[in-house]
Amino acid sequence: MIGTDVRALFTPSSAVLLEKAFRAREITLLNPIWIHSKNSGKPFYAILHRIDVGIVIDLEPARTEDPALSIAGAVQSQKLAVRAISQLQSLPGGDIKLLCDTVVESVRELTGYDRVMVYKFHEDEHGEVVAESKRRDLEPYIGLHYPATDIPQASRFLFKQNRVRMIVDCHATPVKVIQDEALMQPLCLVGSTLRAPHDCHAQYMANMGSIASLAMAVIINGNDEEGRNSMKLWGLVVCHHTSARCIPFPLRYACEFLMQAFGLQLNMELQLASQLLEKRVLRTQTLLCDMLLRDSLTGIVTQSPNVMDLVKCDGAALYYQGNYYPLGVTPTESQIKDIIEWLLASHGDSTGLSTDSLADAGYPGAASLGDAVCGMAVAYITERVYLFWFRSHTAKEIKWGGAKHHPEDKDDGQRMHPRSSFKAFLEVVKSRSLPWENAEMDAIHSLQLILRDSFRDAEQNNSKAVVHSQLGNLELQGVDELSSVAREMVRLIETATAPIFAVNVEGCINGWNAKAAELTGLSVEEAMGKSLVHDIVYKESEETVDKLLSRALRGEEDKNVEIKMRTFGPEQNKKAVFIVVNACSSKDYTNNIVGVCFVGQDVTGQKVVMDKFIHIQGDYKAIVHSPNPLIPPIFASDDNTCCLEWNAAMEKLTGWSREDVIGKMLVGEVFGSCCRLKGPDSLTKFMIVLHNALGGQDTDKFPFSFLDRHGKYVQALLTANKRINVDGQIIGAFCFLQIASPELQQALKVQRQQEKKCFARMKELAYICQEIKNPLNGIRFTNSLLEATDLTDDQKQFLETSTACEKQMFKIIRDVNLESIDDG
Repeated sequence: MIGTDVRALFTPSSAVLLEKAFRAREITLLNPIWIHSKNSGKPFYAILHRIDVGIVIDLEPARTEDPALSIAGAVQSQKLAVRAISQLQSLPGGDIKLLCDTVVESVRELTGYDRVMVYKFHEDEHGEVVAESKRRDLEPYIGLHYPATDIPQASRFLFKQNRVRMIVDCHATPVKVIQDEALMQPLCLVGSTLRAPHDCHAQYMANMGSIASLAMAVIINGNDEEGRNSMKLWGLVVCHHTSARCIPFPLRYACEFLMQAFGLQLNMELQLASQLLEKRVLRTQTLLCDMLLRDSLTGIVTQSPNVMDLVKCDGAALYYQGNYYPLGVTPTESQIKDIIEWLLASHGDSTGLSTDSLADAGYPGAASLGDAVCGMAVAYITERVYLFWFRSHTAKEIKWGGAKHHPEDKDDGQRMHPRSSFKAFLEVVKSRSLPWENAEMDAIHSLQLILRDSFRDAEQNNSKAVVHSQLGNLELQGVDELSSVAREMVRLIETATAPIFAVNVEGCINGWNAKAAELTGLSVEEAMGKSLVHDIVYKESEETVDKLLSRALRGEEDKNVEIKMRTFGPEQNKKAVFIVVNACSSKDYTNNIVGVCFVGQDVTGQKVVMDKFIHIQGDYKAIVHSPNPLIPPIFASDDNTCCLEWNAAMEKLTGWSREDVIGKMLVGEVFGSCCRLKGPDSLTKFMIVLHNALGGQDTDKFPFSFLDRHGKYVQALLTANKRINVDGQIIGAFCFLQIASPELQQALKVQRQQEKKCFARMKELAYICQEIKNPLNGIRFTNSLLEATDLTDDQKQFLETSTACEKQMFKIIRDVNLESIDDG
């Protein structure tokens, strides 16, 4: 077979499909291709992907009775996935557990596996089953933890490239791959759907009692350290079956769409939780800073709120110039001095330390602290000032699915022997506290910087005197209170990626972060003291902002309010910035409202684009077939999402002719292969919009971007509506794009001028008709008078003829269509 033309192995129609796929730029978007063997006539799913030396074709046997073989069957799989996605999107926010539980139920309903699990990766790389749907007689895995070595790093990397992996039968005998001797190295089958599992993994599955499996990657956005556009493998959705099971490619493809939607929804939930935490931390930091400026330094540990409210802990302490101020569960004064000596000796070059186990961190006196103090976070302020947070021992029970996990037991690329025991093993973690989360350490570090600056200002201005606590509380004097609060607020909000600004009770700016400066072109120094209502926002937003301020100053906070802000300096060409803001009341330590903080989101791009587009209404059929140049780009699909309409405006916009796209699948072939979209998430969102229309749910002005035939980036707003037959049944979707081009604006201007001329001519015709009626009424009256006189037979004949003509003229005037007369 080596060297044979692959097209010769299949029927002529199949060969045409393969040849067409070979020429496609995004070949994977055409998968699967339904082809038939030339010799046996058996059907196969041909699944193609490119590698460095050519194209790999996986041929999955397909049963002729398989409903997924037809386009309708494939679309039905997509519809099921869209229904599951809609269910995810309808869930209440703030509950990740409910989201995971819903996903496993949906996947099990779609695929029919005996067990479906959501498997989450922890920071130390081990995994945990956080959600499960299973057959009743199977042993539950929910809550079990598995060592990081169960899914090696190499496998995790591959899941980010190839997000779905199916093993039909782990006992199946692998088939040897024979390749041309001219190839210098073995073929790369990483992207192949039919590649055999590694012997180690096959044995691993057998040890678990699982014969077939389906694993799907859950991808979310990475953190800032990993790069702005990086993707992170959050976990897996894993399906197990106790007998051999094969899921056809269309259904796997639908499940992949579901996983992309799950990843998007999960990412939003994680971001929401992070934002709520940041908001709470920001509010606490603001109160602590205000307290620091109003009162003595000891107030941050002796009053409420205090440093314990900043992060979750069991105790906190301030060590200031030899004086010890404990709060909650803390070491003794002698022990804290010993800890400081150890810090200076072992971590003298560091600005702080955080650990969930002082013993593991190397502190010699950890045993003497007992279970009361196991975890510690310390912020180094100056040589004589330290701020501590402490956490007590947490008797955490971890159920391991098999052999006991060890922190150092990670994948080293050489461990290839699978575990044979998966019986739940209970490990009790002792002498260890809850770990310190990144957000908590960011909050501590931020407060550390603020306190350092405060002490630096005190030394430079010589305006703060320190008095021993027994003689009186420490007092910070000689600093202008208002300017200091403004300075501290700027520091707090400076690192935010969203525009954040604050005003005092008089509505004057006293907080302005870098993002706000970037959007408006107004620097921090220039913004300070300006009136938000009169200097920053446009006149049309003044009333809205004034209302926001008055309500927030009364403690009534508003969310998602759009305001229009001015731009300054080099940004003035942008004319306006549109921000959607949440207005939060700023309070001091006595709970008095001292200003308003605005946390916003820049929606300028979306606002400007949406304002430019014109909503076009009317009969859809007339719009599609009308030669009017005002008609927007229009396309339509049948109930199987195949393209059946592609008007001239779409041809002009995309560069693809009607013949190029009619009959092709809109999802994947038309938009995906012909008109390329940016990333799988865009394709998923388009598929959801299209199937929502097929389900009766219209979508208006959905942001939709793609690349035309020549690689030009096109931005539009997509409106998708259901198509209904005479019986009221949905038979497809009807979509049009709104593009605010200069030509469209000019055409609309010409149309309005023509409409004005048409209206004037119609008024003139109406006047003429009315003027004709007057002499006709005179003729009618004269005829009625003649009928009352003695007439000869000939005169009566003439009168009847005159009366008939008069009636006919009246009928013509009554039935006249002024628009028809005007048109031609």
